[in-house]
Amino acid sequence: MTVPATPTDLFARLAGLGITVATVEHPAAFTVEDGERHVGHLPGVHIKNLFLCDAKKRMWLVVAPSARRIDLKTLPDVIGAARLSFGSADRLMRVLGVTPGSVTPFAVINDPDAQVQVILDAWMMDQDLINAHPLVNTMTTTITPSELMVFLVACGHAPRVVTLDRGTPANAAS
Repeated sequence: MTVPATPTDLFARLAGLGITVATVEHPAAFTVEDGERHVGHLPGVHIKNLFLCDAKKRMWLVVAPSARRIDLKTLPDVIGAARLSFGSADRLMRVLGVTPGSVTPFAVINDPDAQVQVILDAWMMDQDLINAHPLVNTMTTTITPSELMVFLVACGHAPRVVTLDRGTPANAAS
């Protein structure tokens, strides 16, 4: 395995694509609740990221607003997967180069073979700003949805934008 990209590598890649981001440092945020406590004041959508695998060993990164309820029983029908389960920490590190608590759409920088299918929440992609960890959970980077899409495509991924959990507002308490 190659050495995973660092936040510095990520920021250089973003700059090379002409993407300007804002990043703040904060104490480690391992959960959505930690994130709200440390950076809940930042404008934009705060997200959660689910690294999932199915019985056929296919992998997905589902990116949604942190308050969105994701039903793992109905999600397979939405994304065209078999029964889903969370991917192991070993697989997460091997494929996306991050540890649990630091999962982020930016981690596709470490997946040049596009082994992971990225699923983006449609409501989230209609907002002005998205906040995500830049490969570590001690920082949060703010980016526009369109620039996030440019980055994902530049990293060889063709993300799918889907409506997740139609019955739960993205800004509802989880």
